[in-house]
Amino acid sequence: MAFRGIGGGPSRKGRGGTSGGGVGRGGLAGPVSRSGVAIHPSCGAMACAFRRSIASQLSRVLDLPPENLIKSISAVPISKKEEVADFQLSVHSVLESSSDHSKPDIQAQARKLAEKLKCDTVVSEISTGPGTVNFKINRELLTKTVLQQVFEDGGKYGLKSELFSGLPQKKVLVEFSSPNVAKKFHVGHLRSTIIGNFIANLKEALGHQVTRINYFGDWGMQFGLLGTGFQLFGYEEKLQSNPLQHLFEVYVQVNKEAADDENVEKSAREFFHRLEAGDKQALSLWQKFRDLSIKEYVQIYKRLGVHFDEYSGESFYREKYREVLRLLDKKGLLQRTKKGTAIVDLSGKGDPSLSCTVMRSDGTSLYATRDLAAAIDRMNKYNFDSMIYVTDKGQQNHFHQVFQILRLMGYEWAERCQHVPFGVVQGMKTRRGEVTFLEDVINETRSRMLENMAFSKTTKDLENPHEIAERVGLAALIIQDFKGYLLSDYKFNWDRVFQSRGDTGVFLQYTHARLSSLEETFECGHLGNINAACLQDPQSVSILQHLLRYDEVLYKSSQDLQPRHIVSYLLTLSHLTAVAHKTLYIKGRLPEVAEARLHLFRAVRSVLANGMKLLGITPVSRM
Repeated sequence: MAFRGIGGGPSRKGRGGTSGGGVGRGGLAGPVSRSGVAIHPSCGAMACAFRRSIASQLSRVLDLPPENLIKSISAVPISKKEEVADFQLSVHSVLESSSDHSKPDIQAQARKLAEKLKCDTVVSEISTGPGTVNFKINRELLTKTVLQQVFEDGGKYGLKSELFSGLPQKKVLVEFSSPNVAKKFHVGHLRSTIIGNFIANLKEALGHQVTRINYFGDWGMQFGLLGTGFQLFGYEEKLQSNPLQHLFEVYVQVNKEAADDENVEKSAREFFHRLEAGDKQALSLWQKFRDLSIKEYVQIYKRLGVHFDEYSGESFYREKYREVLRLLDKKGLLQRTKKGTAIVDLSGKGDPSLSCTVMRSDGTSLYATRDLAAAIDRMNKYNFDSMIYVTDKGQQNHFHQVFQILRLMGYEWAERCQHVPFGVVQGMKTRRGEVTFLEDVINETRSRMLENMAFSKTTKDLENPHEIAERVGLAALIIQDFKGYLLSDYKFNWDRVFQSRGDTGVFLQYTHARLSSLEETFECGHLGNINAACLQDPQSVSILQHLLRYDEVLYKSSQDLQPRHIVSYLLTLSHLTAVAHKTLYIKGRLPEVAEARLHLFRAVRSVLANGMKLLGITPVSRM
């Protein structure tokens, strides 16, 4: 098995790849490689022109279009042990498909390919690794191109990469957070809130039209219990002064009573039946609970830095679910059990374990029925290309059933619906003990961060210490949550979360604040005047190589919706910066050296801020 054009005489002429000529802005001329590709930073992304140049030369040797090679050329992760190449081509990814089951000598193929390639004004060195061909970019060109691209693209840095070329702009709905009305915002909803916010941020950054939906749990049998409970144990004064706390107390009390008294449970069922029937008195009480709850939730979202485009809830579909039942019945999918409940058989063979209940025996709706109605209504309203539900992994079966029923109903767009599940946080306690409410966690986070800042030698006098402490504390929570796979459970640890030197959100914020202070202290001149030769030390080159990789990290996260790729990248960038900060002094250095280093640190701060914002973190300039 061999490459086209390797080992069998001269290669056939490939389809040449060009990327426009000209001179880059800011005084940086665009050298032309032997592949015929003009290299200039305004190609659209920091690694874009480099990948294109390498792909163009490879295309002639391999007789493949450059576009087919772009995604096989990846930036090389930096190494603490040695300086590495900048890009590598996986030889296996471009081997011809063959029915020959014998394993090719990948290393020999890599050497043959490397011998066919030549260095030029872009690529200064070509070597081979385990199954790879490696490319080192001209160091001066790398320095100027990366820095110029960071400053030109600003918040769009990394998003204009060829990795995203041809990406269709889609209408994306993201449903997340979705707390239960009339209950205090439970800490269990924190993960849904921050994960959904990240996904929405990422989709928006990629240019999609995103609608953020908060789908409240504001309907169901729990309101039968709450309505009955408030009539028995509620106080209007307490409801107005501390609504969610009082409703929580009422709900706990009525559940205890219902466990011992069948009449209480019967009253709860009757109250919910009145709600579904449109009883004015019952609906008035329910509306009061809902309005007071949302008012408190909005304050929590403001503190988290999260916003929504649409606040809806299960109650909106309390009538529309009947249409779903009619459609199911019309298609012959609705079955009645002996108990009078309505089900949909998902097995097609009458297996009761593979059925989904869509109506209770008393005619009231369920969670699944209302989700079906909501999905159909959203397609009619938005004509979405993708709808993403962000809930805990305990609801995987629920969404599997909902999507399956939609398919059985003949809705092909059910394939566009996606559930992003996540694991459980264990051991989240405040100093007062087991934590239940998110507000308590945010307050505890701010309190602990204020204490840490008070004892820190680097903390300066701040105008708004509480606000900064909260932002840094929230960064700590988010990074702790996003470091691993979303589906994994993890054990929460306050001490680990607030370490200032470990892989934490505090460390990211500290790095950003430190770099911001550097920019305030020293003025930054025009980028076109910097001397790239001043940034060829190992620390500077490592940072530049890492900045080069940012588009690939964004691409990975866009593929699997996992924030861990971005988190790992930002933490590595911060560690590289911490090392560089100890040796790359600015004060007292020659003006051209100071200027070059200042631009490098400024580029780091910019990319660091971009990544943090995607994760839902507000960067601080002082701490």
